Amino acid sequence: MKEAGIMAVLQKTALFALATSFVPQVTAGLERSALAEKYFGNDAPWYEDRIPFFESSDTNITEVYYYRWNIFRAHQRDLGAQGYITTEFIEDVGWQFFPSAWLDDATQFHFNEARWCRDRRFRVDHANFIYSADFDVRHFSENMAAVVWDAYLVDGVQSDIISHLDGMIKVYEAWQADHFDTSKNLYFIEPLLDATEYTISSIDASCGADGFTGGDSFRPSINAYQYGNAIAIAKIAGLAGRSDIQDDYTARAESLKTNVQNSLWNSTFQHFIDRIYTSTSCVTYWDFIRGRELAGYLPWLHNLPDDNVQYAQAWSHLTDSAKFAGPFGLRTNEPSYEYYMVQYRYDAPTGLRECQWNGPVWPYQTSQVLSALANVLDQYPTTTAQGIIGAQDYMDILSQYASYHYDKNRGGILNIEEDYDGDLGAPIVGLDRSSHYFHSSFVDLVISGLVGIRPSADDVFNINPLGLDLDYFRLEGVIYHGNEVAVQWDVDGSRYGTQGLVIEVGDTVVATSSTLERLSVDITRQAPPKPIAPIAKSIQLQNFDVYADGPAYPVGSVSVSGADSNKVQDAIDGRIWFFQEPTDTYTISHGWQTPDGDGSEVWYMIDFVGVPESYRIEVNSASGWQAVANPVTPSIIENGITWISWGTVDTSQIRLVFTPPLGSPSRLVEWKVYSDLVDGTIFA
Repeated sequence: MKEAGIMAVLQKTALFALATSFVPQVTAGLERSALAEKYFGNDAPWYEDRIPFFESSDTNITEVYYYRWNIFRAHQRDLGAQGYITTEFIEDVGWQFFPSAWLDDATQFHFNEARWCRDRRFRVDHANFIYSADFDVRHFSENMAAVVWDAYLVDGVQSDIISHLDGMIKVYEAWQADHFDTSKNLYFIEPLLDATEYTISSIDASCGADGFTGGDSFRPSINAYQYGNAIAIAKIAGLAGRSDIQDDYTARAESLKTNVQNSLWNSTFQHFIDRIYTSTSCVTYWDFIRGRELAGYLPWLHNLPDDNVQYAQAWSHLTDSAKFAGPFGLRTNEPSYEYYMVQYRYDAPTGLRECQWNGPVWPYQTSQVLSALANVLDQYPTTTAQGIIGAQDYMDILSQYASYHYDKNRGGILNIEEDYDGDLGAPIVGLDRSSHYFHSSFVDLVISGLVGIRPSADDVFNINPLGLDLDYFRLEGVIYHGNEVAVQWDVDGSRYGTQGLVIEVGDTVVATSSTLERLSVDITRQAPPKPIAPIAKSIQLQNFDVYADGPAYPVGSVSVSGADSNKVQDAIDGRIWFFQEPTDTYTISHGWQTPDGDGSEVWYMIDFVGVPESYRIEVNSASGWQAVANPVTPSIIENGITWISWGTVDTSQIRLVFTPPLGSPSRLVEWKVYSDLVDGTIFA
């Protein structure tokens, strides 16, 4: 099968070479083009100047690092005039926001990964979408202000975050209005709306009968998120010169910190755990739940707990095989819980098991715990000094996490799914929606943990590498405060010709060490490269026949009778991916697929309904369908992007005419039409 992504360009002139950034990549290190071709095939040009390149002596971690950039790329959805957002599911689900397919629960991971993308457009557009939304973005609990701040720590562009301050305050105050108990000065939430259905509080609230809904409780998660959000708002207000807001939110954060430590720490369990908010016949307001959950580590995600011996004890449970440490991953609660791994919910059409958080391994919380642990190992010297948890534990869990990207249920292909059995290492749910699921992080765990880049608001570049068991690693092409930086480790000099730890800024080595240790160098802040942001005119987010609330146009049509209108619409829905999956396992291919070729032409038409624009290939004019003038049509790139241009035209209908190969179908993954010259250049 041939797959192609077509980007149509309407102008009188054309450029086809993929332009590189004006920020030079270090050329003495990794072979970036070869790595891009190895991991991304014909789609390599999309990645070459957008991602930092990485290698290490752990082949699984290295392979998964690049696979997770593939995940990132696949989930960037072009909304047209609204720019890009990042999606959670690769296809539509019923509980998403329509028509965009946006959900907020995994936004923390989307920004954590995006902050390392050299093309800032994706995170800038995404934040603009969130904080200009005309709907309540709080579908689930969230820490969006905190992660937008964390992205600022990498790129250093103050104007981006200051512009969102009022939007952040609006979201925070909404939580304050409907999820804050003024008698306890803590936030409460239903576990389902915390993106964690079937937790201890919800199952016990139902007396063990269910747990999908109910079980509202004061959870470490939402209170940690709101602490992180308050700190971020206070810091952004400081940058904006709004001292009243800064003082207010600093005080809120301090109050929340005190109340979490005083009220959610359980000295018997030596862990942060839920307290009940909504009483039922089986649970009582303000009682502690009867067990530990992995969510109890989330306060460290935003550096909430004090650094002391008492709270350090919580980390002993993480590596205990009788508690959280399963043979193949971190359990979401412990086997000692009465309803551990009891299956309550099944998918009605298939009978397959559905999502639960009463023990299964979730990449979602594994990512959170690893981020929290990286914070502890970097910023909690008293905790680290207890010898309870260390860098080797971080690497062991990261390596374990990398391993279950190799899907045991699908022949070992790289495919991250929703949740896993910690005793078997295989996915649990395995529905069509589950594949290539962007509900966790990995790139950020490699860069900020293994390599150890610890971003700062100050003009310093700090690293604290945790990759103790690696013989070598190199990360290059990171843009930090507008500077090109690289970090390299070679245990004996046999890989890169230089033994030890090296920091490069630009083409200059600025710091070295013979051992893996914390290093810090001053850095001069510069403006990062400005991404070009063309707007596609051809985007139709939802099939109008299915989602009638959306705009009726543009609309796609094809010359093949009986075509699935949903698949036809796929080709102009702003999504692009080129995953090569076995066709007898599950549905993942995107776009419109032709019948097997018989030598005849087929066409795909976009109808703009009378809006005079300049479009492509064949256009419908007063004389009927005619080929565009002065076309420049390079060879179609299979599983990649082909840029085509021609002379300016005015039309309301445009179509791509092509001939599938004899005996095989072709799939048009995505077709975008622009009114400006677009040639794949990333930066201005």
